[in-house]
Formats: sequence, structure tokens, C-alpha cells
Amino acid sequence: MPRTKPAYPPEFKAEAVRLAQSGDKSIATIAHDLGVADQTLRSWVQQAAINAGNRDGLTTEREELRGGPLGSIRRENRVLTQERDILKSAMSRWDNHDNENRVRDTCRTVVPKVERLPV
Repeated sequence: MPRTKPAYPPEFKAEAVRLAQSGDKSIATIAHDLGVADQTLRSWVQQAAINAGNRDGLTTEREELRGGPLGSIRRENRVLTQERDILKSAMSRWDNHDNENRVRDTCRTVVPKVERLPV
């Protein structure tokens, strides 16, 4: 299981983005110097461009709203949908199992047991 690191402080992210946007060094070099993954720094730079309005996408404020009360309702809805699907599947299997038994029982009662043939 991968280790998770604590969230970086906003000041650290802002300074890293400023260094990356200055263009003196490559993003990979700056990321290595700061001890973060290249893709992490790239995503910070992209998010900064979105927040500044230079790029399309959800701003940081909008992303935080997505995780707020509406996000919890969506998570609850997803869990309830999964539970409903599981119950539907179980009920259909149970119902099919009962139908199979009814057919077998019906066959047993319809066919009489013959002990001897009529002469």
C-alpha cells in the first residue's frame, strides 16, 4: 500500500508554482529540488492557471464546493444505488430459485406414481 504524504501548505504550493512559471529551470528539476513528483507540480501549475482565468476548468473554490454538502449527498446517493443494485440482484436470484423449485414440485405432483400396470 502506498504511503500518503500530508497535504502541502498553500504557501509552499504558491512558491513552487512561482518558481515553475519563472521559466529559469524545467518543472522536473524544480520538482526534484523541492522533493515533489513532477506531475504534482504540473497539476499545481495547471490549477494556478485555472484560478487565474488563463485556462478553462474548475477553480479551487468550485472544487471545494464539490466536496461540500452536495458532495456528501452524491456519495450517499452512490452508496444507496449500490445497495439497491445488490438487493435487486439477490432478489432476482432468490425469485428464480423459488421458480425452479415450483417447477420441480409441480412435475412431481402431476406425474402419478404407478405401482403396477393395468391389465
